[in-house]
Amino acid sequence: MHPIIFIVFLPLLAAIVAGLGNRMLGNTIAKSLTTGALFISCILSWPIFIGFLTGSEAASVVPVMKWVESGTLSFDWALRVDTLTAVMLVVITTVSALVHLYSWGYMEEDPDQPRFFAYLSLFTFAMLMLVTADNLVQMFFGWEGVGLASYLLIGFWFKKPSANAAAIKAFVVNRVGDLGFMLGIFGTWLVFQTTSIPEILAAAPGMTGSTIGFLGYRMHTMDILCILLFIGAMGKSAQLGLHTWLPDAMEGPTPVSALIHAATMVTAGVFMVCRLSPMFEAAPIALTMVIFVGAATCFFAATIGTTQWDIKRVIAYSTCSQLGYMFFAAGVGAYGVAMFHLFTHAFFKALLFLGAGSVIHAMHHEQDMRYYGGLRKHIPLTFWAMMAGTLAITGLGVYHLGVGFAGFWSKDAIIEVAFARGTDMANFAFWMGVTAALLTSFYSWRLMFLTFWGKPRWIESEHIQHSVHKTPEQAGEDTTGGYHPHESPLTMLVPLGVLTIGAVFAGQVFAPWFLDSAEFWGESIFYNEPLIHAMHAVPYSVKYAAFIVMVLGFIGAWFAYIRNTSIPGKFVAQFRVVHNFVFNKWYFDELYNLIFVKPAFWLGGIFWKKGDEGTIDRFGPNGAAWLVQRGALVAKKVQSGYLNSYALIMLLGLVAAITWVLF
Repeated sequence: MHPIIFIVFLPLLAAIVAGLGNRMLGNTIAKSLTTGALFISCILSWPIFIGFLTGSEAASVVPVMKWVESGTLSFDWALRVDTLTAVMLVVITTVSALVHLYSWGYMEEDPDQPRFFAYLSLFTFAMLMLVTADNLVQMFFGWEGVGLASYLLIGFWFKKPSANAAAIKAFVVNRVGDLGFMLGIFGTWLVFQTTSIPEILAAAPGMTGSTIGFLGYRMHTMDILCILLFIGAMGKSAQLGLHTWLPDAMEGPTPVSALIHAATMVTAGVFMVCRLSPMFEAAPIALTMVIFVGAATCFFAATIGTTQWDIKRVIAYSTCSQLGYMFFAAGVGAYGVAMFHLFTHAFFKALLFLGAGSVIHAMHHEQDMRYYGGLRKHIPLTFWAMMAGTLAITGLGVYHLGVGFAGFWSKDAIIEVAFARGTDMANFAFWMGVTAALLTSFYSWRLMFLTFWGKPRWIESEHIQHSVHKTPEQAGEDTTGGYHPHESPLTMLVPLGVLTIGAVFAGQVFAPWFLDSAEFWGESIFYNEPLIHAMHAVPYSVKYAAFIVMVLGFIGAWFAYIRNTSIPGKFVAQFRVVHNFVFNKWYFDELYNLIFVKPAFWLGGIFWKKGDEGTIDRFGPNGAAWLVQRGALVAKKVQSGYLNSYALIMLLGLVAAITWVLF
């Protein structure tokens, strides 16, 4: 039996057992089952990936069962294993296994651990179903499964109103994107008469230039199909316009944030575009849209990250920005480069989120960086792990020396390939990418300086001081108010250590295959070899652009948060309007609330009061109930219990019947 069967279905089996067994199994058994299943899946995934690296593994399809046969629509449930799948397998299973292990320590005090671990495993199964899909319906099954699991995990602490609101928001916003995705799938089946991904991709180049009727207009077939599919990707991967759910998803436990942002849900859109890359190559207008949306998201999210105080929200907007890089890399035709950044990003973003969770754990769940400071001496292992993640995301590396952290190899390659593409939209993406790299360096080092340097400020946090239950007399002369941050348990530190290795070496080790090997990718994506050669030939000024702005961002953050801490306050006072605009996330939430939410509630109120209660209930259930009630009152008067009354009624009935017959 092919190992892909065990890789995909072990997490599902563990989720079912832990979920149904719940507290009957107990915390330890439920955690052991789900975590063990994920580590087995991870161990089985790496040989497949290495097999594609060495050329010993070939693409294959593993049938599971017959699924649907309805007229001309027919497809099986089958698992596709190729290079693109292998990359996603190691990303998903590695990060998910480490998140499971990390959750042993982070969720130790939660009373509902079996449910949490069951949800985590269900999430992983849904993502594995998505990336192994051999047809669009199966991909949609995994796509919606991830949406369901994210709703359950974001709202895991359902007694917390903000968590419930965030879960609903994520679910609703993704349904908007999924409408486009469904229309894209329906249109694809209409055009190609199949949902088989290999058959669709083989026929896609022949559809170049063809048109289709849509909304009363004739439009290029592949453009309209790919735009609809990309709308789905925008929702799932939180691109500009459908991004508003992502920051609020931080209401879930921190391990959930790491899983959603690093390895699963938000990368689904990038994977889908790369999987269907031959379709997008036949749709130039759709590709232009992908470049623009990706580049705009890259810049937009980075600006917001520079102003946030919640440590998890800073990293969340960082994810949004990095996804923008991946999309505009795919938009310029460098799908392998986009997947390379997805691969390296999984390691350093999971590291940053889990590192932030370790900080939050040390600070009694305080997430406001204004109440941190000086923590590098108290939690040194967490500090060095987050330092590695920061160096990776900011892209520290030197081109001429051929050394650098993970982000240096993948993010710089995206900037270079956008310049090499040379079109107007690609040039726009190049400048947005460089600017975002500057902002990324600034907000990343801002986070580090506020958290690990400076004076300890947690004495000013009432939340932390109340949580330690110490009076000022008990604290004595202790300047920290009687509370000392503590390092996380081993179950949390081991995943940080493993991810640190990935953040440092993943780019250096795997760059030759991801960037320069058409044989490695095979037919799993569209590989533009001339574009990759042009990427390597760009001027040195382009190759060092990201390094230069990275250094400038570091210097700016150092001056503002170490050298002269009065600079941020002065800047805000001088540019209050600009700061408020960025701090309030460009007012997207307020705008959507005005345009969509309030009118929807107003319309819903009309349907509720006038339609449901005023019409349907009034003349339906309530009206029928009134008639029955009045009729019962009349009938009750007839039931007197006296024999002479009943005889009279019978006589009157008989007279009435005879009269009706006669006349």
